Amino acid sequence: DIMTPLEAMGVAITFDPGPRLEPLTLRQVVELPPLDVDAVGHLTETIRLVGKAVPADTTVIGFAGAPITLLAYLLEGGGSKGFMAMRAALRSDPVLADEALANLAASMRAYLGAQAEAGAEVVQLFDTWAGLLDVEGCQRFALPAARASLSGLEVPTIYFAPGAGHTLAWQGHVGASAYGVDWRTSIEDAFDVFGGRAVQGNLDPAVLLGDPDTVRRETLGLLEGVAGRPGHIVNLGHGIDHRTPPENVAAMVETVRS
Repeated sequence: DIMTPLEAMGVAITFDPGPRLEPLTLRQVVELPPLDVDAVGHLTETIRLVGKAVPADTTVIGFAGAPITLLAYLLEGGGSKGFMAMRAALRSDPVLADEALANLAASMRAYLGAQAEAGAEVVQLFDTWAGLLDVEGCQRFALPAARASLSGLEVPTIYFAPGAGHTLAWQGHVGASAYGVDWRTSIEDAFDVFGGRAVQGNLDPAVLLGDPDTVRRETLGLLEGVAGRPGHIVNLGHGIDHRTPPENVAAMVETVRS
């Protein structure tokens, strides 16, 4: 879970079913201790074990939450529709917000680096709530913090900010190897914006709640939109819904492979 490194930094978290924690202030986030990667040794050991167990042609992918997304949870104390506490804090004290994001970015950089060292061959940064910010807010806060989280890693990196299609033209500043896009963003536009970099996405997860014929039709539509451009990582435009019939996942995979 993206909250795992926060627990290792001393944040007490429960799940009910989403994360619940005592809301922090910006100053308290600034004062969180840097992540000690030994405190997530159970995770890196798991990556090592998985890497040994899977076939050689299966890629092990690590991941972390982006700083602005983690800050949203830390200030709100859990999930929220609009994360008003985070958005208000960025405007009321931008300098302290920069410090808080820098602290989180340094820890996420260490966290992803430890995963890569343990055998993760690609790492992905999930910026789930960056899309709540306007373009200026993303440019000022979310994207620089994401860039710092991925800077200098020795494996390919993916940046995914669902609901942030309005910032597509600026996301390249994150410096990732590949970019994920959700179902609300045109896959053709994403390829145009990101040029020679890989693009991941972007079938609507709701498609998988239909029948196999619908899944096949929509998957073919996605592939036709890509039109053979190199560097497409076929994926959903966000997380899979828990009600998804497994046979629909199979229909999607079979359609792509055929």
